[in-house]
Amino acid sequence: MNNDLNKNKIFAAILIALLLGLTVSLVSGHFMQPKYLEKNVYVVEVADQTANQQESKPKEKQDIMTLLPQADIEKGKGVVKKCVQCHSLDKDGPNRIGPNLWGVVGAIGASKKGFLYSKAAQEMQEKWTFEHLDQYLENPRKFMPGTKMSFIGLKKIKDRANLIAYLRTLSDNPVSI
Repeated sequence: MNNDLNKNKIFAAILIALLLGLTVSLVSGHFMQPKYLEKNVYVVEVADQTANQQESKPKEKQDIMTLLPQADIEKGKGVVKKCVQCHSLDKDGPNRIGPNLWGVVGAIGASKKGFLYSKAAQEMQEKWTFEHLDQYLENPRKFMPGTKMSFIGLKKIKDRANLIAYLRTLSDNPVSI
């Protein structure tokens, strides 16, 4: 019987604590009114549904050769900043994590002396044409599966065109467009 009394005391204590908490919550809510902002501090922009539908339509892939003649070399100098973390650009400059990019446009793949290329790069014995560079810079791992280059790629074709136009100038004999 004493055991039942203890259980009742525990149950009563829990019930009183819950009622006390509810009462404090209601009373404090009455005295402390929240002040709402007139305007949201953080605005969440929702894209227009018609714009999403237009984006979902497959776009025609632009040809890099149509963009290169109008490419902006100065903007290419801005894009190349993503490259200089791993590559040097100077004539006779050192290889870094990636090979020196001086003279890369028109060069045979994996031809920079002193750089240890991946097997995938060594197997490419073609020249780095504008088209090859465009495809590689868009998605290096798709163009050359097994490459050591961890760069995710440049999705905007204008950025790639500007970069390629700038890289073209890094040569004693720039390849003609």
